[in-house]
Amino acid sequence: MYEDSWYSFVPEVTKKSTSSGQGTGHRRKESLLQQPNVSSNEAPPTLSKLVEEEARRSPPEATVARRAKSYSDFYHVVRSQLAKDSQKKKQKKREEDQRKRRKDRKTLEALNLAANVDDVVFPPKPILTQYDDRLLEASQQDYLLYKDQLALTERHLDSLIDDTNSALELLTTLSKSFQAVEAQTSSFKSQCEDLLSEKRRLQKLAGDVGTDLHFYAYLDNVTRRLNAPGASRLVDDDDFVEVLSNLDSCIAFMGRNTAYRDAESYLARYEALLTKALHLLEVGFTNRLDRISAEIAPSIASSKSEATRHALAYSRFGELVLTSDSLIPNMQKVVRSVYDELGRPVSGTAGEIYGNTARHLFQSYFSVRDRDLKAMTQRDVDEFKRELKELSMETASRNLVKQTFEKAFNETNLFARVFGIELQWSSDPESVYALLKSYQRSLANPTNLVPLANTLQATMQASSLPAICNVVAWLMNEYLALDYEDEESPFAKQCRELSARLLTEHLWVFTDNAFEAEVSKTISKAMVKDEELKIGPVVDGVSSSNAYPAVKKALELLVMYDQTMPKERSQTNSQVIFKIVRETINVLQRAESRLKSLKSSTDPDIFMVKNLLIIKNELLSLEIGDIRGEDGGYAGMQHFNRIWETLSPQNWASFFGNIIGGVGSSFWSSSSSPSTSSAAAGGGNKVTAKTLTVEDMNHQLDELLRQSIVGFTQRWGRLMNDAKARKAGVKPIGKVERQLEELLQKAFSNQPEVIAKLNEAIQMSAEAQAKAAGEKKGVRQY
Repeated sequence: MYEDSWYSFVPEVTKKSTSSGQGTGHRRKESLLQQPNVSSNEAPPTLSKLVEEEARRSPPEATVARRAKSYSDFYHVVRSQLAKDSQKKKQKKREEDQRKRRKDRKTLEALNLAANVDDVVFPPKPILTQYDDRLLEASQQDYLLYKDQLALTERHLDSLIDDTNSALELLTTLSKSFQAVEAQTSSFKSQCEDLLSEKRRLQKLAGDVGTDLHFYAYLDNVTRRLNAPGASRLVDDDDFVEVLSNLDSCIAFMGRNTAYRDAESYLARYEALLTKALHLLEVGFTNRLDRISAEIAPSIASSKSEATRHALAYSRFGELVLTSDSLIPNMQKVVRSVYDELGRPVSGTAGEIYGNTARHLFQSYFSVRDRDLKAMTQRDVDEFKRELKELSMETASRNLVKQTFEKAFNETNLFARVFGIELQWSSDPESVYALLKSYQRSLANPTNLVPLANTLQATMQASSLPAICNVVAWLMNEYLALDYEDEESPFAKQCRELSARLLTEHLWVFTDNAFEAEVSKTISKAMVKDEELKIGPVVDGVSSSNAYPAVKKALELLVMYDQTMPKERSQTNSQVIFKIVRETINVLQRAESRLKSLKSSTDPDIFMVKNLLIIKNELLSLEIGDIRGEDGGYAGMQHFNRIWETLSPQNWASFFGNIIGGVGSSFWSSSSSPSTSSAAAGGGNKVTAKTLTVEDMNHQLDELLRQSIVGFTQRWGRLMNDAKARKAGVKPIGKVERQLEELLQKAFSNQPEVIAKLNEAIQMSAEAQAKAAGEKKGVRQY
């Protein structure tokens, strides 16, 4: 920014060359205090030597480091000013140098004149004071030099400060000028910004208008394209997807901007064009299926080999269908716009139009498949009928189920390859599963198990109940029982799903009906025969060996049902279990009434206690802890569950202790329902088959056992008291005790704890009756 001349403030001192006789090496300066060896008349040294000595003792010349030149917007102005200042400095320096040279020249002339005067006699001076001035000047030489340099620097800095102030004043003036210019141009800048904003708005508006016009202008293009003579070939081209995408965009645009001009008209025309394009796809797909069917259907019908028919029906058919230019990919794009990869519905533009097309495609596909495989299906049915005659119903049913599951798996894979959708069960009524389920045809697929179920049910209808249970149990154990050691294959997974649907939707309901029919036939309508109204001896220690025939049949049905159904179904909300127990109680009550009318030797109360305990014990062993109907609540099972926990062959004695342990027993407590408690006290109506209800089945089953136990203990306690009192017509106490012992041993010979508890209960009842009779007699005497 500044020139180099600004920093040349210290004048250069020209060093004079030394004499030729003086050495160039370092020499020691003589002491100023040393006396000279010459006489007093000897002339002082010349000025040139003194100047040389002073030059050697002077410090290095002061210099200012050069600064890098810089430029600014005011370069020319500052440069001209600095050039003027530099010229002034140079002129001033030259004048000072001239004055100094004139002064030095005069001094040298004076010294030379003094040296030439030899005859001048000076007065003698003392030697010690002769050089005081020169010593003082020599000692202060360094400080004087620094003083001069500082003074020179001060002058230089003052000049810099003055120049800087001048530059700042100039810059301030320029800044004010620029501010004034900016203030004057702010309004112009605002107007320019407004013009730019308007330009951008117009550009955006023009772009939007151009985009919107595209949705209107596309109508003529797509109309000519779909109405062209070769429009049917468009479905085999990749451009078909682009046409559908553009139509979707136009339909979505018109749907969003209903206020635009003729938007409704264009929307209707675009939807009509979309329908036409999708119709072309349907026609192309149906024609292709028909051509493939005409090629392989005769071969399938005429083939005698099962392997050949399988290869034609699945491998060859899939190969021919998928070998196309772009028809199948275009069709998959259409289907996937309505359903995802698992067949669940998805929302999108023109969903109803695409949904109708997808349904038509599915229907055309399954119609062709059902027609082509009808011969194979009929052969399977004929083979099943042949096995029914030659083998057995169970074997034939198993083979039919395996064949059907295998074909359903193949159909699933083929459907996934053609449409790009995996058929899976779904409760959504809009899913592919629900849609295909409505196509009830003879073709076996994951959504159509009705033909298999109808064939099995028609065969089981004429079979026995054990055979039906064997087939159902095999189907459950074969496919529903999971093996966690091996990884489940896709085929095993689908077989498990198919078997679960076949059982839950068809076979379990059919089996329940078969059980109910068997209960009605063998238990409800069973005749009460007098020769069966007895309790025989226990055979081989089995408690149920001397049970009533209807109870034995009920136990057989309970075991069969438990083995056929999963625990979740046999334990909870089972109408079959409920009906078996209810009808068995109904038969037992009819037998009890018959025993009382016949006045047989068989005790009716022991008869009921024996058979009811057998039923309870069987329910416990089968872990069926929820005996109720469809409307029964879980709260009503609390008391029954408490009894259930104490009921087992190992603790029957404690169970009877809870039942007949006295008036304070928990079994007689308020946990029973009001109706059952009053019935136990004898003040209410007894529980009968007509009063049985679904909601209170558990309490009523317990109440039946209470009634029988209470009636038995009260009657035999009264008989014991009469025998001890030796009333007329009553056997002696010894015979009564032997008769009671024989009765109990015959009914419960393998359960001594039960016999002991019943004896204890009879004794307690007898004592309670005697005490009550004594209190009654005392009241009468009083």
